Amino acid sequence: MKGFLQATFSGSASASQLRERYGARYRWLLLLSVLAGTIASLIPSTSVNVAIPAISAHFELGQARAQWITSGFMVASTVAMLTTPWLLSRFGYRVTYVGAITLLMVGALLGGVAQHFPLVLASRVAEGVAAGIIQPIPAVIILHAFQPHEQGRAGGLFGMGVVLAPAIAPALGGVLTDLLGWRSTFFMVVPVTLVALWLGVKFVPHSSPGGASVGENSAGLDWLGLALGAGGTLCLLNGMAQLHGDSRGPAYALLVLAALLLAGFILWQKALLARAKKPLMDLRLFSCRPFVMGCIVSAVYGTAMFGSTYLLPLFMQMGIGLSASYAGNLLLPAGLVLALTFPLVGRLADRQPTHWLVSIGLGLLALSFALMILVGNSTALWLLAAFIIVGRIGLGFILPSLNLGAMRPLEKTLIAQGAGTISFIRMLGGAAGVSLCGIVLQWRMAVHAADTTLPTEAGRLAAFHECFVLLTALCLIALAAATQLRAPAKAAKAG
Repeated sequence: MKGFLQATFSGSASASQLRERYGARYRWLLLLSVLAGTIASLIPSTSVNVAIPAISAHFELGQARAQWITSGFMVASTVAMLTTPWLLSRFGYRVTYVGAITLLMVGALLGGVAQHFPLVLASRVAEGVAAGIIQPIPAVIILHAFQPHEQGRAGGLFGMGVVLAPAIAPALGGVLTDLLGWRSTFFMVVPVTLVALWLGVKFVPHSSPGGASVGENSAGLDWLGLALGAGGTLCLLNGMAQLHGDSRGPAYALLVLAALLLAGFILWQKALLARAKKPLMDLRLFSCRPFVMGCIVSAVYGTAMFGSTYLLPLFMQMGIGLSASYAGNLLLPAGLVLALTFPLVGRLADRQPTHWLVSIGLGLLALSFALMILVGNSTALWLLAAFIIVGRIGLGFILPSLNLGAMRPLEKTLIAQGAGTISFIRMLGGAAGVSLCGIVLQWRMAVHAADTTLPTEAGRLAAFHECFVLLTALCLIALAAATQLRAPAKAAKAG
């Protein structure tokens, strides 16, 4: 333990020293290290969801309390992403990364042994905080540790591993829940965290891979900004969840409060910049047009990805009457195709303009949603699977290219801020997207149910089709923003 702590907190393991020790392969070892941590952070986001019915039965929870098993993780993860740049600057990459992995493991162990639901919820929040800190780090490392002509390939290989984790974790979590009970879904992440800890101590540098020294930011954490951002995010997501209920008053009040808190957050960040202090979110990022366009695309990407992940299984079971096993089997090929798409597109991103790749991805995603409008009870299952695969190929085109297109034009000193901010916006879009799809689906089902001339099954199918129309429209809006991801001429030359 003493040796582990010394290795973790030692400042001697700089990026240059590790590069000299391991040679040219070091950058790939570093990528492998952060990939292990990212996979560990993604497992709890999907594996525990399959155990929610069992957890609800064990603690005798209602739906309102049970949904916080997922919502608590997502809110904590979304807000924690804002703190990553400050933590990296203040404590260094190794301490931040290893500390977050340790918190993830402690949270998993706490959830696995918890005898009361508040402890389960606390464990989910701890896991969410850890996941939020970890997930922006790889984008920073790829842009610092790899040359521009290698960044796409690195991002593609990294993305392939990241996509496989949420594809496999729910299936494994379901098997473990049936065999060993719901507690096993918390414990399943522990072996991965141990591997990530070992790799992190061995290969993640104390200093930035770009050479920035630790402690450059001597200012304390912007606690007021964090409180305003966290409060606004919590009110926004909780307000959207409340829209599912019969009484809309509390939902509208929460949404108004969310708008006020988020407006206060922006004003406070501007005030800190004006006084030459370090804000939680550096608003100078938004003076870079490609980054702004990237944020718009990222928000829609999160909405479409998480929203469709929520909507497609429901559509296949409630809309066209497939069983849960059929729905799962139809989604699996698309997940595997998505994993294979990432490294291929990563290589293209090293040679082709990123705004073209993102635009192609959004076009394919929009096409997939548009094709789902044609799906009915008589549609062949192979055709339905093909429509889903088209959308997943689109997602595979977007993510490796989006981070590069949005952050390459930024100043080096703003890259960590950019990674945290764009991850925050993507996660916020994803959390809002799930609620948005649920709200629209519930609304349209109620409208069609009131139409006595329309059969119940036809009305339900029409409600799903209208949700797919909404997602198609969102992708087309993002497509317009994606065409503006071109780097300015000066920035392009500098890169």
